[in-house]
Amino acid sequence: MQGGSDSLVIAPQWIGDAVMTEPLLRRLKTHGQRLTVGALPWVAPVYRLMPQVAEVIEFPFAHGGLQWKARRSLARQFEGRFDTAYICPNSLKSALLPFLASIPKRIGYLGEARVGLLTHRLKNPPKSQRPPMVVFYSALSGDANIANDRPRLQLDRAEVDQALQQLGLQHAAYYVFAPGAEYGPAKRWPAAHFAELARRLERTVVLLGSDKEFALCNEIAVPVNAQQPGKCLNLAGKTSLADALRVIAAAKATVSNDSGLMHVAAALGVSQVAIFGSSSPLHTPPLNAKANVLWLKQNPAYRPALDCAPCFERLCPLGHTRCLTDIAADDVLPYL
Repeated sequence: MQGGSDSLVIAPQWIGDAVMTEPLLRRLKTHGQRLTVGALPWVAPVYRLMPQVAEVIEFPFAHGGLQWKARRSLARQFEGRFDTAYICPNSLKSALLPFLASIPKRIGYLGEARVGLLTHRLKNPPKSQRPPMVVFYSALSGDANIANDRPRLQLDRAEVDQALQQLGLQHAAYYVFAPGAEYGPAKRWPAAHFAELARRLERTVVLLGSDKEFALCNEIAVPVNAQQPGKCLNLAGKTSLADALRVIAAAKATVSNDSGLMHVAAALGVSQVAIFGSSSPLHTPPLNAKANVLWLKQNPAYRPALDCAPCFERLCPLGHTRCLTDIAADDVLPYL
């Protein structure tokens, strides 16, 4: 499956998944392939930080719908440019563009009735046997011995320094909290718990997330700053994704849910605490020697046992979200 020298990679739509494709791209580069990544605008900055990627093309697509006209127009521009396409998402629409562009070799997983759109098809493992997502993506390379793949992101030190200077921050003088999780509340440690943790830390806390998470971050920052003025800096939606990554890279440590920024911190090798609720660290772990994972499902002393976890739901089906609310600030503090 190593294909020709010019390859198009159709990127996933989430930041965390984009990070988890990095080992795949590294492998394809070693095959001698020139890599162009097609990505949605909010994911594209992640790929610009990967030296193995020669070009990043931002797709003009929105969530939902086939957007046939836009895909057909872009496909015409791609005709004859690529020998191989690697399609990371499982959706039908993600496989349409390489098919319409007549890319000779189109590699992806079976799913959503897209058999005819792919030339090289990998079977989707059943949910009960899901491999870690990094391995899932790396398998598209056709390589063996992929079980130990780990994402790596490398940032330019001068650009990190410049970002910190503009924000009034210093290396290792602050913690980063990423309290959001795009998927839903069943993946979010309560804001009140984040606030309690912030009160008990000696350094500044920088809150990161999207503009949609500004209010959530304020639920943490406002009560803490009322007691300890200036303790929390809410940067949610106020920085570019690239600058958010630079802030994470220079942090003393990060605390997050199972989210895109958790995978960013892992790929940057930053000390981190990753809090899991409805999802599973067996499937999407932070692949980082400096990561500490908190998941009550794996705590034999916790009672009553969480037979419901992982449910992979956006909202707790039982209405209690014990998997998150019963993790206290005291449980996180020893790792910081």
